[in-house]
Order: sequence, then structure tokens, then C-alpha cells
Amino acid sequence: MTHTVTTDALVAAVRALRAEINRVQLPLHIDGATHARRELAAVRAQLDDYLVPRLTHVDAPVLAVVGGSTGSGKSTLVNSLACSLVSRAGVLRPTTRAPVLVHHPEEAFWFVGSRILPGLTRDRTGDPDHQDPSSIRLVAADALPQGVALIDAPDIDSVVESNRDLARQLLSAADLWLFVTSASRYADAVPWSFLHQAAERGTSVAIVLDRVPAEALVAVRDHLSGMLATEGLRSVPIFSLTESPLGEGGMLPERQLEPLRDWLTTLATDSRAKNVVVRRTLSGALDALDVHVHALADASSAQVQTVEQLQAIVQSSYGEATRRVQEEAADGSLLRGEVLARWQEYVGAGDLVRSFEAAVGRLRDRVTTALGGRPAPTAELGVALQEGLHQLILAHAEAAALQVSRRWSSVPGGEDIVTDHPDLDRLPADLPAHVTELIQQWRTDILDLVRAEGKDRRTTARVLSFGVNGVGVVLMLAVFSHTVGVSGAELGIAGGSALLAQKILEAIFGDQAVRELTTEAHQRLLERVSALYAREQDRILAALTTIDLATDTPERLLKAAAAVKAQR
Repeated sequence: MTHTVTTDALVAAVRALRAEINRVQLPLHIDGATHARRELAAVRAQLDDYLVPRLTHVDAPVLAVVGGSTGSGKSTLVNSLACSLVSRAGVLRPTTRAPVLVHHPEEAFWFVGSRILPGLTRDRTGDPDHQDPSSIRLVAADALPQGVALIDAPDIDSVVESNRDLARQLLSAADLWLFVTSASRYADAVPWSFLHQAAERGTSVAIVLDRVPAEALVAVRDHLSGMLATEGLRSVPIFSLTESPLGEGGMLPERQLEPLRDWLTTLATDSRAKNVVVRRTLSGALDALDVHVHALADASSAQVQTVEQLQAIVQSSYGEATRRVQEEAADGSLLRGEVLARWQEYVGAGDLVRSFEAAVGRLRDRVTTALGGRPAPTAELGVALQEGLHQLILAHAEAAALQVSRRWSSVPGGEDIVTDHPDLDRLPADLPAHVTELIQQWRTDILDLVRAEGKDRRTTARVLSFGVNGVGVVLMLAVFSHTVGVSGAELGIAGGSALLAQKILEAIFGDQAVRELTTEAHQRLLERVSALYAREQDRILAALTTIDLATDTPERLLKAAAAVKAQR
């Protein structure tokens, strides 16, 4: 057994760990989360109800929780030890629905405040029929020695779930588990599950074997002792109460209580005996705390990893959307339908493409001659190009939102977020307007590039002959087709149109300048689209902001647990 020495440093470390435990949030319904939430509640209760108060006040009375199965005689035992009716006993089950704490009159100050079990209000009415499960009733009894207090707990196998939960909480707050059972029920599964936990945690335990027929006493005690030894509880004291009539007020005969009363008195008055019990339970609780904190760190880490997975899905979905816009805004995909009709209407692409096939080497001259003196490309062509780009950007924004919704729904914990945010996969009503604004800003970028590139006198004259807007539209078309192949089977309508737009620009600016213009214009478009999609990502990621998770929680928990361990 680990020996725990209470120091100010240990108390401070445990309090610091409690503060870190308070930061733990497990909001996502992922695998193991339900169990982890119960674990979190149990750890908080263990710290608040037992570890912090016991470490802070080692000299406080020994707190023995009297627990056991329904009808085992817990209340009768507590009343008999207190020599007073402090807890109602009877045939109606469950009899004890609210805990009763019995203490020596001189030691009330240890219990009237919230030092232990701070979640329960204090009831000092003294009425044994008062049954408020949210409170703990305090009763003073001269028959109890100073230095020990008893809690009569609800049944550990109560048909009422809240009673069972309260019983577990009280047992976790005890220095000593005083289990009451009977000759007919000592082998029941539920009490043994608690005894098994006591053995694992190193909790001090004593057994009261009640209502044992005198002729079966030796056999029952031997069998029970063997079962305890198998569970690692060989040294647990057993106090036997044989079957006998109850005395006045429903009390057990004093002669039968003497061994147990004497043992409790020794715990209260002998510092060595008290230390053995308290240190054993305290050390076991700290050992168990370390295990539970590591489990909570794993559970918290799983929550953080789930959020990171959901974030990565958003980022990859919109990254894919950006990549698709990047490709389709350059591979000629937009040169179809209305765009192609308007372009061919202006340049007579059929004749020009045939001339390209006949004499590619004379393209620059033919283009310059063919277009000399013509008006700038029509406004309809520019509108068609912009509408095509508008549809492209919106289509991939919608595809990304749908993909996020679908993939989140397949991730444990993510489906609840999708359910809570039904508009997640729908585009915002104002997004089309933002896309229109984006395209107008990009068109301004293109015109600025054209003006900047046409700053010398000769180039300016060429630009002015077509018009800045007209050259801008041709540059836009070149951007949308600058990755289209121009040889063999790839030289189709889109390829011919792309080549023609490129040659027009080369006739104005020159080969190198056109490559730079096209690359810069394409890059500026991608920057604006990326910024727009980043805002869409933020809109969707906002659904995760309601999940109160600190990514450093697992690390901080383990660090705080290590600090406690270092002080022991």
C-alpha cells in the first residue's frame, strides 16, 4: 500500500487538479463518452466529497458510511449505536431515502458547513421522517464517541436509481465502509460489486453480519471470510449479530453491539488505529484518482481529436472546391454555350481557326489584320464570361457545404451538430451577391493589369484601338482557357478560341507579357475565391464554437496528476 503523507504541497496539488478537472468538457456523443461523463462526475464528487476535505483536515472525525442492501438492518444498527431513534427503520422499502449523519454533539462544527458533501444541503430538524434526498440530516448523539461519525445511507440496491447513485456518492466520501448484510444475503452480487471496488481502491472496510442463526454462526463466518480473502479483503474485520429480539425502541441488544462499539471507540480515540484506517482509504483514493484522471485525459483527447477531424473535413472540402475552381477556370470549361456563341459571333472563329490550321506561323499577322479597326468585344461576351464564373463559384461552394454535411453525419459526434444546424448545407442568401462583388473586383484587377501593361506609347495605342474593356474581356477569356491543349485532338473549339485569344493579346503585348498577365490574373482570381471560401468555412466552423473544448485540457490534466503524484 502506498503511504500518503498530507502536506500543504499535496493539498495544493490536489486543489490544482480539481481546478483542471473542472475545465473538462465532454459534449460530443462519441464512443465511450457516456461512460466518461459518469467517470467525470464520480471524480469530481470524490475530490469534493472526500479527498480535498480529508487532506485539508486530517484531524477531522473518522466518517463511517453504513451501507448495504435493502432490509439489511442499516438504520436499526445506526439507531442502536446512537442509542436514539435517528433514522426511521421499518418494513416499507426503501426506508432511508435521505442520508442521516450522526455525530457527537461536540463535533457538530465539522459537519454543519460544506466541508464534506458540499452538494447536499444541511437539515438539522432532527425529524427522522424528514426524507429530502437533496439534503443530509445532521443528528447529535452523546452515545457516539468523539472522533467518529456515522452516515446511514440509502440502499445500494434500491429500486430507485437516485437512491443507488446517492449511496455510491456517500460510500466514496467515507473513510470507512461499514457494510451491513445478513446471513441470508451476504453472498448477493450487488454488495460484492462494492466490496470488489473497495479492494481495488484500498478503501478501509468492516462487515456487520446481521441476523445470523446462532447454530450457523461459525459456518457463515468461515464462508464469508473465505469470500473476502478471495477478493483481497482478508484483513477486513467481521462483526456478527446473531438473531435476537429487538429491545425497547427497536434497538439491538447492547451486549451484541459491544465488539463493534469498542472497535469504533478505538478508531475515535487511538491515533494509530485512526491513521491506519484514514491513510489506507486516502492512499487508495489517490491511487484510483490517478487512474481515473488518465482515463479522463484520454476521453478529453478523443473529444478534441473529433473536433479536429470535423475541422479537417471542412478544410479539405473547401480546399477541394478551390482546386476545382482553379482547374475549371483555366481548362476551357467555361468556353461553352453563351460564352462560345458570343465569342464566335465577334471574331468569326470558324474562318480564323481554319486559317490557324493552314498557316500557324502567320497567326499574329492574320489576327492583327482580321481585327484591325473592329470594335471591342461586345458587352454580352463579358457578361456571359462573368455569369459562367458566377455559376462555377456558387456550384462548388454548394458542393463543399453538402460534402461537409454528409461527412460530418458519418462521424460519431458530428451527426448531432448537423441535426442542430439544419442550414449547414444551404448557401447563405447573400452569397450570390458576394460572388457578384468578387467578380466585379476581379474585373477591376484585370483592367488595372491591362492599363499597367499598356503604359508605353506603342502598346497604349494598340490597347486603345481595341478599348481597355475589350482587351480585358479577351484577357479574361485567355485566363479561362490558358491550360487548354493546342495540338492534335485537343485543338477543338475551346482550344481554337483559347489560341485566338492568346494571339490577340500577343499582338498587343508580346509573348512574355501575355504569359505574365494571364498567370497574374488567374492568381488574383484564386486569391479572391479562396477568401470567399474561407468565409464560408468560418460560417460552417461556427457550428463548432458551441463545443466548449480546450485543446490543452488532456495535457494539463496529466501534468496536474503528475504534480499530485510527485507530492505523495
